[in-house]
Amino acid sequence: MRQCMDVPNIQLRIKKIQGQLNAISKMIEEDVPCEDILIQINAAKSAMHKVGKVVLEGHLHHCVKDGIEHGDAEKTIEDFSKAIDYFTRMG
Repeated sequence: MRQCMDVPNIQLRIKKIQGQLNAISKMIEEDVPCEDILIQINAAKSAMHKVGKVVLEGHLHHCVKDGIEHGDAEKTIEDFSKAIDYFTRMG
């Protein structure tokens, strides 16, 4: 599955998210107002959603395309439908 993902891009995004999570933890320790913490939680959540979108796009452009061209199109479409369902549950 690595061939369908822009691994360096995804890893960079995840490292940034880890930094956001560490900053949120520090904010909690420093007794920062709840509203400010919630803003940062939402930013981290949005960043995770973007990672999911990057993974889903890679899956579509590589795995789904390859499955339709060289494999079982019906199973490929069914699997992609499941992937979209997983992605939409993230919201």
